[in-house]
Amino acid sequence: MHPKRLQEFDYIGPQAYFLTICTAERHEAFRDAGVVARACDQFLQTAEAYGFEITAYCFMPDHLHGLVTSTRDDSDFKKFVAMFKQRSGFNHRRETGSHLWQENYYEHVLRSEDALAAVVGYVLGNPLRAGLVRKCEDYPFMGSSKYTVEMLGDFIQTKALPWE
Repeated sequence: MHPKRLQEFDYIGPQAYFLTICTAERHEAFRDAGVVARACDQFLQTAEAYGFEITAYCFMPDHLHGLVTSTRDDSDFKKFVAMFKQRSGFNHRRETGSHLWQENYYEHVLRSEDALAAVVGYVLGNPLRAGLVRKCEDYPFMGSSKYTVEMLGDFIQTKALPWE
């Protein structure tokens, strides 16, 4: 079953999204630091090329979470995700001979500052909840295209974005 996109929403322009993409067959590809590094490079490069900022991301063993915010009026979320999956998947298949991503993805359109804080908290807390680390800041596969993990932690506490 494929996740449904909002029919009345065009996914273009200023907006924030909570994105989740699972690996093919939930294979734990992101236990390998090299696989994470290659996928993360593509995530950040594709975001910049398509007019998005990655406010927070976390590569869990079998999925990726990201808080993605558009930076331009013509930013197209669906094209950004499609290109990221295509580019990172192609590179992964060339390196390993296997598929990286499941066919689709899940997104949630965010509508408030409180929602942003909750998503950042969820993204950064995911490795802790999964028992992968004792402290969130010890997890090596998370970050942001703009902020330090410490700045994002402060944001969770104050619900004040670092640039405000």
